[in-house]
Amino acid sequence: MLTPRGPHGNNPFVDKVKVQDFLLGEGEPLAIITGPCVIEDREHALRHAERLRQLRDRLGVPLIYKSSFDKANRSSPDSARGPGLDAGLEILAAVRDATGLPLLTDIHEAAQARPAAEVADVLQIPAFLCRQTSLIAAAAGTGKPVNVKKGQFLSPWDAANIAAKVRETAGPGRCLLTERGTSFGYNNLVVDFRALPVMRGHGVPVIFDATHSVQLPGSAAGGTATGGQREFVAVLARAAVAAGIDALFLEVHEDPDRAPCDGANMLPLDALEPLLEMVLRLREAASAPA
Repeated sequence: MLTPRGPHGNNPFVDKVKVQDFLLGEGEPLAIITGPCVIEDREHALRHAERLRQLRDRLGVPLIYKSSFDKANRSSPDSARGPGLDAGLEILAAVRDATGLPLLTDIHEAAQARPAAEVADVLQIPAFLCRQTSLIAAAAGTGKPVNVKKGQFLSPWDAANIAAKVRETAGPGRCLLTERGTSFGYNNLVVDFRALPVMRGHGVPVIFDATHSVQLPGSAAGGTATGGQREFVAVLARAAVAAGIDALFLEVHEDPDRAPCDGANMLPLDALEPLLEMVLRLREAASAPA
């Protein structure tokens, strides 16, 4: 039987990470990170962002708009990847200017860190790249908060090394860790909710990615695409909020079945508001004095 190594349990000394004018961390409101998986075009991005801005205002929640200019970790060479660095950042800048929403986007190479940081408020390291020291250092070196997705292959206690890499370059208050499921045999992920307090025990805010956690990697189209079980997104989101997280990550799309990538696990945009209303009530109940 494996015994977790390193700190675990609720750490009262969790760093708080500032994004625009709000904080993520112990005692702060639940933040929402959401948007389409990949940038499709300018009109599509602006339309989704405006609806998310309106939702933020109605619910009064801190909300970060997420979309990727390049999805480099694809199942097949034929998979859609996005508009690329320059065109993608131009569209994200338009989203920022039109809505004022803070932005999160992925980087895959160290050279992308500086240009992405000129537009995005948070830089994200994809799960498959979570151990790439030079990439993490380049992201942290921009001074922007860095959200590192814990790899499907990595234990939650070993994620302490990720936080240490960010702190070594950027100091405290810059690292976020995201749980997005763990490989369980072939073409399947499971979520061990013990990972949330274990990763929080590393002294950093913890995010739960409810949509990538329901992926079935390489299970669709004869292994050339990733499948998913969208029907379980809400179940996992509710469980994670009850367990204790600092932000909830949910990719959304107005028509997921027509999305160029990850449609099988994205939440329909119309379904986001009722889910958030529910998890905010859960958050309030879980935070109430015993």
